[in-house]
Amino acid sequence: MEEVIRLTRELGKAIQKNEKYLNYVEARKANDADEELTALMSKINLIQASYQQEASREDASEDKMRAYDEEFRQVYSQIMMNKTMQNFEAVRKELDDMMNYLTGILALCVNGQDPDTCEPAPAGCTGSCSTCGSDCSSAQ
Repeated sequence: MEEVIRLTRELGKAIQKNEKYLNYVEARKANDADEELTALMSKINLIQASYQQEASREDASEDKMRAYDEEFRQVYSQIMMNKTMQNFEAVRKELDDMMNYLTGILALCVNGQDPDTCEPAPAGCTGSCSTCGSDCSSAQ
């Protein structure tokens, strides 16, 4: 077990040197430095807290809750239109995809497949090419 833990830590170090991880770290820093985005995030947190507080009341006002919900949607839309957040979301997805790929390899290995040749199916793949019409030959 100690060898597996040591190798896992080495993998963690390699991931932290990977361009996708480094891009993620930079995008996260840019989010933190974006004053407009920070203000919008604070505002959406206050809206959520107000909604939850109202919802927990015995005499909760449906009108207030609808208003909070609408305000939340508007602020959320502003957050997602922010260029810094859009960049963050793009690089976060790339990192998530890489991590899903790596954990897919590990899962295949745990299920007895050859670590040198196993290949996880693409994200969203059912393993049957007939479900998407593709001829990617990823079915295992």
